[in-house]
Amino acid sequence: MRLLILILLALSFATAATATTCRDLRFEDLPYTVCQIPFGRDLRLFLNGPDGAYAGFGAVQSDLASKGQTLGFAMNAGMYQPDLSPVGLYIEEGRQVTPIITSDGPGNFGLLPNGVFCIGKTRFSVVESRAFRKQPPNCRYATQYGPMLVIGGKLHPLFKPASDSLNIRNGVGVTADGKTAFFAISNRAVNFAAFARLFRDQLGTPNALYFDGSVSRLLAPELGRSGAGFAIGPIVGLVLPKGGE
Repeated sequence: MRLLILILLALSFATAATATTCRDLRFEDLPYTVCQIPFGRDLRLFLNGPDGAYAGFGAVQSDLASKGQTLGFAMNAGMYQPDLSPVGLYIEEGRQVTPIITSDGPGNFGLLPNGVFCIGKTRFSVVESRAFRKQPPNCRYATQYGPMLVIGGKLHPLFKPASDSLNIRNGVGVTADGKTAFFAISNRAVNFAAFARLFRDQLGTPNALYFDGSVSRLLAPELGRSGAGFAIGPIVGLVLPKGGE
């Protein structure tokens, strides 16, 4: 009986480890894809590989394959320079690559408040950039972009519900307990307010951060999405043993 219980527990663990991560949904009659990652999974940020900037999901996959691993999910994760280096804070394996930027400015990044997505030792978090600078959490990985979509349960104050600034958009939101991160991409052009409501009202995340617009990409093998396209900078991805075991 004890052996049977152990076998059932092992099967249950394997099922959980390979369970569907991403799903399509509709919210306010708009189509999205959402990937739900519980804390404790092997979620990482990727920037440079053995031959320089990864520039896309394919190079990350090739690198991981040499180690017997694969990507279960991936998404572009922040603004970057022409050489694909990050704009704003970027931390990888506890090492700061580029510093935080808290000044306002042109473009989405400078539409304050902006924020930082942090993969910490015990939880995920999305933190407004100036609050992050004053009291930085201990992040194994972190990436900065903006604007914040949801701040303490409220939408960014400059978002206009009827705005005609439409784009394919992607971003991340974190639950109040920090134990779940939701990565979302719109499958149709949407404005900021609609995208922010997805995180607040559908996914229930009190804090959410915009990642990008026109370059938004998603790798979701279980949904047949490869995310192929032009070069990108920082990438967030879920690492699995090859074969998903």
